[in-house]
Amino acid sequence: MAAEPEGTPCWVDAMFADVEGAKSFYGDVLGWTFGEAASQYGDYTQAYANGKAVAAVVPPMPGQEGQSAWCLYLASPDVAATAKKIKDNGGEVLMEPMQVGGFGSLAIAREPSGAVFGVWQAGSHEGFEAKAVPGAYCWAEFFTRDPAKLDTFLPAVFPYGAKQMQDDAADFRVFSVGDEMALGRMRMTDDFPPEIPSYVNVYFTVPDCDSTVAKATKRGGVLRFGPVDTPFGRFAALSDPQGAAFSVIDLQKKEGEMPRMADV
Repeated sequence: MAAEPEGTPCWVDAMFADVEGAKSFYGDVLGWTFGEAASQYGDYTQAYANGKAVAAVVPPMPGQEGQSAWCLYLASPDVAATAKKIKDNGGEVLMEPMQVGGFGSLAIAREPSGAVFGVWQAGSHEGFEAKAVPGAYCWAEFFTRDPAKLDTFLPAVFPYGAKQMQDDAADFRVFSVGDEMALGRMRMTDDFPPEIPSYVNVYFTVPDCDSTVAKATKRGGVLRFGPVDTPFGRFAALSDPQGAAFSVIDLQKKEGEMPRMADV
């Protein structure tokens, strides 16, 4: 497996004050199993779907305690160069480029409208070992209150093309790497409470959206939206018991016509 093309989502992880609680929740809801905690890397623990690495969980480092959230990493061939582009285009580097043993190098950043994301330069850890299969990542969207800032920033930092959905009901844009759709961007409406900042929402694939939602809510998760049928699959937005937002989608159950998209 080769490192992902620049700008491609390549990994997700999250900090949890209660790591064992998170492992129990996601193990039940998404069917994950977990490797051994890497004590030399802050007890970083990989999650697996059918034996393939799909995510990781980790306790917060001292001083980083706070709201749990999933962090999406975008692939870079040179994390230091990407960090410079982030700063040059109005973003903020929250964690300067740092090498993680032989696994690779990372940086954590905030784009100008406020959403936090990661950058990953692959070493021996190239990212997801599976995508778009049950339990694995399949999609992500930046939710923002200031789409103009984000729409300028992302293609300036990564080699993205962009298409805008031709629909008055939602302000939605898709960023692509070559011919492959990489990310979505959604304008946050007034339906979102004002205290919720811009954020990145990650989607995990499930074999049945409704039964997954039932498991999640039984285990203390909160249903935020859905389930709803779309041309992309039946999905629902949730938050886990520690407050981390995520979505689940059944890619096999698709309804409706694909939206029209126009180059921008």
